[in-house]
Amino acid sequence: MKKLKSEQMVADAGRQRSLWEETWRRFKKNKLAMAGMIFMLILVVLAVATLIIDLVTNKSIYNTYVIKQDLRGRLQPPSLAHPFGLDEFGRDMLFRMIWGIRYSLFMGTIAIAISCLVGGFLGAIAGYYGGIVDNVIMRIMDVLLAIPSMLLAIAIVAAMGSSITNLLIAIAIAYIPTFARTVRAPILTIKDQEFVEAGKAVGASDLRIIFKYIIPNSMAPIIVQATLGVAGAILSIAGLSFLGLGIQPPIPEWGAMLSNARTYIRDSWHITVIPGLGIMLTILALNVIGDGLRDALDPKLKN
Repeated sequence: MKKLKSEQMVADAGRQRSLWEETWRRFKKNKLAMAGMIFMLILVVLAVATLIIDLVTNKSIYNTYVIKQDLRGRLQPPSLAHPFGLDEFGRDMLFRMIWGIRYSLFMGTIAIAISCLVGGFLGAIAGYYGGIVDNVIMRIMDVLLAIPSMLLAIAIVAAMGSSITNLLIAIAIAYIPTFARTVRAPILTIKDQEFVEAGKAVGASDLRIIFKYIIPNSMAPIIVQATLGVAGAILSIAGLSFLGLGIQPPIPEWGAMLSNARTYIRDSWHITVIPGLGIMLTILALNVIGDGLRDALDPKLKN
């Protein structure tokens, strides 16, 4: 009996390995998605590097090059000494762009992770139990979906005050309904399959069935939605900072940099174009990665 069980576990692991290997093989064929992944890996490496540099140098580089003002060189165009030029306060744009990656990327990822956990749990409960539970949860999600995510985030930040914590909470709440519906849809189909009935027959609890059997089998749409959600969260963070409701100066956040630079757009193009390009390229990279994952994980395309 133990031997048969071990063989079954090995076979299941092999099938799981084959699934992810096949997904990766299909994803690699999408050159645009691979380019987006390489770009995002570079951003992640730079963001982690800034954290390490701040810890090692006790923020001396941050204080000297990122936030220290030098009005003698303000609005200096790109040059060999300063490849991205200097901003309206004489701060190096290259350092500010690199240090700004972690605020946009990490905060967007954290916000979507919270949304995915909360929204995914609510969607799983609604889809699994159905009936009154499903109606109550989904009607609450419908109310939140009726309000544009950006407008909902603005309302929450305006009510709670401008801070990084409140910004994360606002973005997370705004994206919870999207993940609730994304998780609920496949669960409505999966919950009636044989392996779920088998789990009930052996006495597994509802939470065990949901988290061990149902959610792992509906991960494909969750992964794709999470990738696209990070792009939307980064755009929302930049938009809120642009409106003055997000990260406050002198922290080098791309949206705040773009907002401060709009006054000088006619005379110094670089301080508006460079943060705008950073936001655009990051969101584009995440979107093409999401499209690539969707194509790689789509069973119809595999067939």
